Amino acid sequence: MRECGMLLPIASLPSKYGIGCFSKEAYEFVDQLKEGGQSFWQILPLGPTGFGDSPYKAFSAFAGNPYFIDLEQLVGEGLLTEDECEEADFGDDDRYIAYDKIYKARFKVLKKAYERWKKDHHQFLKSKLDPETIEYCFYMAVKDHFKSASWNKWDKDIRLRKPAAVEKYKKMLADEIGFYEFQQIEFNEQWSRLKAYANENGIRIIGDIPIYVAFDGADSWAHPELFQFDEECLPKAVAGCPPDAFSATGQLWGNPLYDWGYHKKDHYSWWIKRMEYSLKLYDVVRVDHFRGFDEYYSIPAGSENAIHGTWEKGPGIEIFQKMQEKFGKLDIIAEDLGFLTPSVLKLVKDTGFP
Repeated sequence: MRECGMLLPIASLPSKYGIGCFSKEAYEFVDQLKEGGQSFWQILPLGPTGFGDSPYKAFSAFAGNPYFIDLEQLVGEGLLTEDECEEADFGDDDRYIAYDKIYKARFKVLKKAYERWKKDHHQFLKSKLDPETIEYCFYMAVKDHFKSASWNKWDKDIRLRKPAAVEKYKKMLADEIGFYEFQQIEFNEQWSRLKAYANENGIRIIGDIPIYVAFDGADSWAHPELFQFDEECLPKAVAGCPPDAFSATGQLWGNPLYDWGYHKKDHYSWWIKRMEYSLKLYDVVRVDHFRGFDEYYSIPAGSENAIHGTWEKGPGIEIFQKMQEKFGKLDIIAEDLGFLTPSVLKLVKDTGFP
């Protein structure tokens, strides 16, 4: 059976406050898809974007972007007033997202909502959040404490997650952690309602897993053992792609590379948790840069460009076999990107993924 749909990032929806979100316009788009006989809505990754605002470099693989929280729903819940939303400067050009203005204004508005919300939620509803999402909330609170610096610039005790330091910062930053937990609870509730509406109307959501995580993020800080880091938790090599017709010096992405030997010994448990989180968010999962599971390009840390990288073996079919043992048949789409070698084509064929 052939089916069709559309790709539209959440951020690209029209909306009242500077960026597309889970607002009434998102529901109207679902209605339009249904009316047009479509079956799928494909979106870009939903993670909280870092510097540069790329959805492929999020602060966590287990958290949602607070920019997508619909402020009008918070008004409806009595957590904000329309005046408070109108007074904030989210940018006034409907053709572009003014990320700098949104960054400065959105969290101030959400903080007002949180101050009202927490009066009725003395015990934060952590049971509603995955442990990895709570790690992200802690990470962001500490990051704010260090004036937005990446974790490799933090004081050594918390940078290396010494137990005493972790306890100290959890107590010291309890309210700020609560603020980020509030954002994630609202994100989850609003997204769940929108996804349910789409599914009820015959529209399935195609989501997206970026193969790599950001260095400046909760995943690499909380779980350095998953990556090719040295004893100071700094990368030994980073991700990118080699020189080609588009770039004489290749592309230096800078993401940390996985220690696939560790993942294999651990039965790919982190990846299984990541897929489990994604399957809660989406109906179908597009796996970004699929060829990296066959072979990945490794560039020595500190390089100025990607010229001197080497191809290294990835985990191959085994990682997907472990996922299928856990979840059964997976609704995955493999991204077809770049020069595909016979071994990549064999991996796609062996998985059975389109």
